[in-house]
Amino acid sequence: MAKKIIEKVVETPAKVLDKTIEESKKIGKAAVSERHLKKAKDYWEMLGPGLTTGASDDDPSGIATYSQAGSQFGYRLLWLAPFTFPLMAAVQEMCARIGLVTGRGLAANIRIHFPRSVLYISTLLLFIANAFNIGADLGAMAAATRLLFAQLSFSFLVVIFAVLILFLQIFSSYQKYAKYLKWLSLILLAYVFSVLMIEGLNWKEILIQTIRPTFSFNKDFIFIVCAVLGTTISPYLFFWQTSQEVEEAIERGRTNIKLRQDEVTDEEIKEMRLDIFSGMFFSNLVMFFIIVACAAVLNASGITDIKTAAQAAEALRPFAGDASYFLFTIGIIGTGLLGIPVLAGSSSYAFAESFGFREGLHKKLRQAYSFYGLIIISVLVGLILNFVGLDPIKALIWAAVINGLVAPVILAMIVVLSSNKKIMGDRVNHKFTTLVGWMITAMMALVGLLTIFQIIG
Repeated sequence: MAKKIIEKVVETPAKVLDKTIEESKKIGKAAVSERHLKKAKDYWEMLGPGLTTGASDDDPSGIATYSQAGSQFGYRLLWLAPFTFPLMAAVQEMCARIGLVTGRGLAANIRIHFPRSVLYISTLLLFIANAFNIGADLGAMAAATRLLFAQLSFSFLVVIFAVLILFLQIFSSYQKYAKYLKWLSLILLAYVFSVLMIEGLNWKEILIQTIRPTFSFNKDFIFIVCAVLGTTISPYLFFWQTSQEVEEAIERGRTNIKLRQDEVTDEEIKEMRLDIFSGMFFSNLVMFFIIVACAAVLNASGITDIKTAAQAAEALRPFAGDASYFLFTIGIIGTGLLGIPVLAGSSSYAFAESFGFREGLHKKLRQAYSFYGLIIISVLVGLILNFVGLDPIKALIWAAVINGLVAPVILAMIVVLSSNKKIMGDRVNHKFTTLVGWMITAMMALVGLLTIFQIIG
């Protein structure tokens, strides 16, 4: 008995120490977990225009392009995902920086520093290209929805989607609408999950093809490479990104240009870059997974001709299963809800800034009739195209031709603007950034010419 008492007495300090260590570990783990959660939350809250711009690039038309790349050429074009990421990020960073530093949208800056005739022609062509894209995207959303609900008519769905998109874009406050677009961008994860559900993927081959570029001078190969580049580095993204940075500054209380120019901080520039790089990485990651899905399933099964995103989803079903099919289809609808507002909004920003109209999603309908009127017209034109026998492939071809003409011109002006110390002050391009900008401009000029020659030829 005495032995047990003595034993309990002497072991008590050791037990207390052991318990303290255990509790400390638990507290430490909880603290680390909370710290990680806080970091994740802070990161998510920091993301904004860069994420939504990048995500909007993967609209139904883009999905169709990536699906065709994977189904036609298998894994051979996977290298385009890492290749286009830094190019896309460099361009969008210049656009965002122009918006932050000048306090104006891209078209407003071009209007001040370049001949207006160039701006007016570019804006008109942008509007036409975006209208074709909107029409194709509305049709793709309706077609995808009918894969899940065949009893609903195509015409009904096209109208419903157009009305829904306009209602949200016009009648939501900018703060709410920006959050809506941000959360909607997560729908793109459906493409990641759809691939992870495919069994028997050859990840070694996928990795090799991702880091080892392959090229062919075959006409079809060149055309699809040009199509992917034209989809990822597209003029509407330039205008949207720049104007969204201005919108964000206005949300922070900088309601006039002088305030926006004077109060931009190094921390905001740093956060903008992280936002841009995150958004463009996400965009290209999704492109990567779409190509993988279509290469692994469709190309491997001998299906090499995919014209639309809905067709890709339908073709996947027998081979990849219902889950992948469902996720792919839901992704088409979600990306349309994200991409069409960006297409319509970019046209409206460009037009309104070109002609000095009052503009901005932060304004209410009655404060900016012209701006919102242009959004309505853009979506209505796209809607009408679906009722006049729109061939989505031809629509996208015309959009590609127009973008091929416009992109190099706009890119050249972006590089000049962001390299001008009088305009950008200390936040002017680094020499390397300017060099990269001109290289991208030259590349896109070549891509545009090749695209046009291939279509005409």
